[in-house]
Amino acid sequence: MPHLLPPVGPQRTLSLAQLSNSVGDGAYYVTSALYFTHVVGLAPARIGLGLTVAWAVGSVAGVPLGRLADRRGPRGTAVRLALVTGLAVASFLVVRDFWLFLAAACVYATAQSGLAAARQALLAGLVPDERRTGALAHLQSTLNAGLAVGATLGGLALSAGSTAAYLAVFAVDAVSFLLCARVLRRLPAVAPVPGERGAKLEVLRDRPYAVVTLLNTVLLLRMPLLSLGLPLWITERTTAPEWLVSALFVLNTGAVMLFQVRAARSVHGIPTAARALRRSGGLMLLTCAVFALSAVGSPWGAAAALIAGSVLLVAAEMFHSAGSWQLAFDLAPVGRVGEYQGFFGTGVTVARTLGPLLLTALLIGWGTAGWLLLGALVLAASYALGPVARWAAGTRPHAVTVTGPATVARSA
Repeated sequence: MPHLLPPVGPQRTLSLAQLSNSVGDGAYYVTSALYFTHVVGLAPARIGLGLTVAWAVGSVAGVPLGRLADRRGPRGTAVRLALVTGLAVASFLVVRDFWLFLAAACVYATAQSGLAAARQALLAGLVPDERRTGALAHLQSTLNAGLAVGATLGGLALSAGSTAAYLAVFAVDAVSFLLCARVLRRLPAVAPVPGERGAKLEVLRDRPYAVVTLLNTVLLLRMPLLSLGLPLWITERTTAPEWLVSALFVLNTGAVMLFQVRAARSVHGIPTAARALRRSGGLMLLTCAVFALSAVGSPWGAAAALIAGSVLLVAAEMFHSAGSWQLAFDLAPVGRVGEYQGFFGTGVTVARTLGPLLLTALLIGWGTAGWLLLGALVLAASYALGPVARWAAGTRPHAVTVTGPATVARSA
């Protein structure tokens, strides 16, 4: 399908870099928990504590690292952070106690957070405003394709169940980041943005952008829904077969890979981004209602409701992704894209850290009422993002067009 391939040039190179490390990440995600318990020998509670601390550190470090990408140049910063991430993954091969695990995990999470911000700044410097959301859609499709391939490799390692198989997966992930760094070096350099020495991080004083980030974090609760909320719901509250957990994951990644680019085509400015986010919120409310129905009925009826809900969920995800990307870029001041993207990315960490606690309490504890409350919360946040984005646009030091179909129009 031609629309799956990004245009030749920087967009395709960025997608290749994304693909190279997402294959390794896919294998890592499906094997890491068992690796740290069976090979490293850590208790599950200590693994959870260590990863929570690590991602908290990484989310804080992402903002100054994004600013560093603006000041020193995003390409060089992204290459170095990809190398550091690869070395952090490689260190897991020899870690055998909790404190070394915690140190390696903190380096890994910090480098990953900074790399995400630097990549966004690099994309902003290489891709025109009107093409950025489409470029990000291609990157998301590539990410899902790589994760699917990597998850298959990880599944083979799980089937083998040997220490050598687990070590091979981590070695593949480490090498994948080295390949990512090599691909990123092929991109044109983006000139660094000069700034005052010791200047404060502007994003930390930008209240409108902080509110946009907070509301977007509510919409990001869909992330632990697929990885934790649904598996627990299926096994604890429905009669559906457990293998459906894997099938729904494949459905999600495959749909995003095939249709994310198409879903993003209608988003080309703040008004259309707000419309996509409202659509996402409405779909999420419907999704939650359908998932709640899966607790009633036969195994096949429950499975049908879960599949229908998963189709709605992936549609909500794609509209949310397109709308949030547009807002994150359009509201970032010129010369501070890395800094602002680093801050916006903290929403992912917060959703992944606090989301499991919230979803477990709502879905497993409250059942149908919890599903409906979750859907209503996401719907309210999605409708609030439009007026908050317009408020944020009105406070920008550079003019942002919010009334027409064109993307951001900044003054010289």
